Amino acid sequence: MGLIARVGEAANQIGGAVEGVSEVFVPNATRAMELGAEAHRAALQTAAAEFEFAGTGWFDRGINGLNRIPRPMLALGTLGLFIYAMVDPVGFSRRMVGLAEVPDPLWWLLGAIVSFYFGAREMHYLRAPRAPREPRLTRDLLARDAETTAHDVDDNPAIAAWRADSEPDRAR
Repeated sequence: MGLIARVGEAANQIGGAVEGVSEVFVPNATRAMELGAEAHRAALQTAAAEFEFAGTGWFDRGINGLNRIPRPMLALGTLGLFIYAMVDPVGFSRRMVGLAEVPDPLWWLLGAIVSFYFGAREMHYLRAPRAPREPRLTRDLLARDAETTAHDVDDNPAIAAWRADSEPDRAR
């Protein structure tokens, strides 16, 4: 029995060495997935910690409300122009003639202001962190991620067979 155990140990050592050499040429896909999951989990935990105590006061809510006004006003104002054109065509045409008299540099200025406004808002949302506002949501996501990972492993027939085959070995 001692000889068989030594041969088994030697085979395991040779297998480990071959695995180490092979990973120089071909990366270990399983380890890469584990590292990716760890990085994802760490990023979620960092985001949760960052926003754990963040609260919005009345001033922040008021400014956010003011920032949301221009888009609906532009959309509703455009619809209002169509309605105004149907209700009072003569008054509408007089005002449109007045708009035609506005000099081009003033139109360019208006376009720049509107473009910068919407561009700045877009940049704000592109730069803002994409984490849930409530850490509870992040904890729920982490728990669901752990459940999904465990569920995927449990449903894998190859891993289940390997575990079943290796159970008697552990008892020895």
